[in-house]
Amino acid sequence: MTFEGRFSDSLVVEQLDKLSVSFLVNDLEVRRGGCAGNISFGLGVLGVRPVLVGAVGEDFADYRSWLERHGVDCDHIHVSPTRHTARFVCTNDSTHAQIASFYPGAMSESREIELKPIVDTVGEPAYVLIGPDDPEGMLRHTEECRQRGYKFVADPSQQLAFGDGDLIRQLIDGADILVTNEYESHIVEKKTGWTAADIRARVGLHVTTLGADGVRIVGTDQHLIEVPACKDVTPVEPTGVGDAFRAGFLAALGWGLALERAAQVGCVLAAYVVETVGPQEYAFTPAEFVERLRSSYGDEAADEVAKQF
Repeated sequence: MTFEGRFSDSLVVEQLDKLSVSFLVNDLEVRRGGCAGNISFGLGVLGVRPVLVGAVGEDFADYRSWLERHGVDCDHIHVSPTRHTARFVCTNDSTHAQIASFYPGAMSESREIELKPIVDTVGEPAYVLIGPDDPEGMLRHTEECRQRGYKFVADPSQQLAFGDGDLIRQLIDGADILVTNEYESHIVEKKTGWTAADIRARVGLHVTTLGADGVRIVGTDQHLIEVPACKDVTPVEPTGVGDAFRAGFLAALGWGLALERAAQVGCVLAAYVVETVGPQEYAFTPAEFVERLRSSYGDEAADEVAKQF
C-alpha cells in the first residue's frame, strides 16, 4: 500500500506511548511471493517440474492454482487447519519510509513435514533447497538431508539476520551448495566465526550473488568462476531477483550444464524479474530467453541452452 503523505506528520514524539493512527492509502497491490514460491515458479517457467514443500493455510487455494498452472507440483504441501498462509504487509509513504508487518502463520508448521514420504512418492531429488522458513523446520529438513544422503542447497537468506551462530552453522555445514548475496556471506562469517576458507571447506560450492556485478562461485575443488550480470537490464523493482537467479541456476544444473552456464541462465532469469514489479509477473517465450542469453553471453551459451527447451 502507498500513503501519499508522510508518516512523520502524524507522529507526535511526546505521545508515542499512546500511539493510535491510521493512514488513507490510495492503492493496494497484492503480489504472490515467498522464497519457495518464487523459486518454484521460476523453475516451472523454465520447464522443470519442482516439488514445492512447505506449510500454508486454507487461503492458499488461489495461489496453488497459479503455481500449478506454471508447472509446480503442489501435491505435498502441508495445509494448516487453523492458521493463514504467511504474508508480509507493508505501507510506504511519499518519502519511502515504511511501516510493515510479517505474519508467519502456518509457516511454523513446516517443522511437522518429513521429507522421506515425499521422496518415496516423487523419487530421489536432484537437490533439496532449504530456504528461509520456520527455523525448527529448516533444522529438521537439513538434518534429514544429511542422514538420508539427499543433496541439499543451503539458502538461509532472511533468517541469517535473526539466527545465531549455532543455528547458521547447522544449516550450512555439509551443504552441496550454499547460496548467499555478498552481504549475507559476511553475516555468515561474522556469526559463525568461520573464515571464507572455513566455509569453503564445509560446503561443496559457495555461490555469491553480487547484484549488478553478477555472480561468484567458489569451492574446495572448484576454481573461481565469475559471471557478469545480464546486459541491457532496465531495473524497475528488485524483489525476488535472488530467487529467480536460484531458479535459473538450479534448472541449468538439472539440465546437466556446467557451472558457468548455469550462472548465466540464472542471471538472465533474474533480469526478467528486476524489470517487472512483483517476483512472479514476468513472462517470455523460449526463443526470447535464448536470444537474451545470446546477447549477453554469446552464441555457444545460447545454442547450448536452446536444446533444453
